[in-house]
Amino acid sequence: MITSDRLHIAGRRPKRITIQGVAGCYHDAAARGYFAGEEIDTIQCDSFQEMFDTLAADASLLGIMAIENTIAGSLLQNHELLRASNMQIVGEYKMRISHTLAALPGQTIDELTEVNSHPMALLQCEQFLLRHPNMKMIETFDTAGSAKEIAEKGLTGHAAVCGEYAANLYGLNILERSIETNKRNFTRFLILADPLIAGEERPSERFIDKSSVVFTLPHDKGALSKVLTILSFYDINLTKIQSMPILGREWEYRFYIDLEFDSYSRYRQAVDAVRPLTNDLRILGEYNACKNEV
Repeated sequence: MITSDRLHIAGRRPKRITIQGVAGCYHDAAARGYFAGEEIDTIQCDSFQEMFDTLAADASLLGIMAIENTIAGSLLQNHELLRASNMQIVGEYKMRISHTLAALPGQTIDELTEVNSHPMALLQCEQFLLRHPNMKMIETFDTAGSAKEIAEKGLTGHAAVCGEYAANLYGLNILERSIETNKRNFTRFLILADPLIAGEERPSERFIDKSSVVFTLPHDKGALSKVLTILSFYDINLTKIQSMPILGREWEYRFYIDLEFDSYSRYRQAVDAVRPLTNDLRILGEYNACKNEV
């Protein structure tokens, strides 16, 4: 999703984007969706921790990271990895997660004896898979990785539950599309940048209408209510609030909130107004809200 003030950067040398997963995974697909019209190279990482380590080692890299899913909820570990890093959010992308059943060309569903994928993907397609008891469900590390292994090893009788992009990338034949039980399965991704280049990647102030903030609160009655009242006074829409316990401080919590607004200046006034009521308030990023779910 390229906002109008990002179009001028198209045509530069390829952007390098760190992703969690192998080529063809949903992070890969989301990166190509967000940077549609631009040339990108993806850097594959086995874990989100490895992704943040890679970003920290090279300030010229960008990252894309899933932060929440409409079925699975928030990815709590990723909230903490983001907070512990110095990365800034410069954009977001929402993508529908639609699974396919893919196998080697020439295979039919009746010939399949095993279906491989990430355990979450298998769970999301359980109703479809249970209608085909000849296929034994085998959990693997990655959806796209399963497709890659079947293609590279020529595994007949095997199928992968993966995205259409992965199936096409590895030359598999799609036997069934949209096999997930819940069709309203969307994941929200964050685009991350080092502070040294964040200013180049985030939209200009006139396009900024969303931010992500983290803070702690004193252990006082009504502390959170006071913050929410101030945000409401400044016409700030709280689109998400996620609390997480603070290790070593019993019954104290850290709050991650997403804010949407029509006026950037009123948003900044609201942040200044709530700051004295909070501890360790940090703006994780200011960006343009993704309006369309793909």
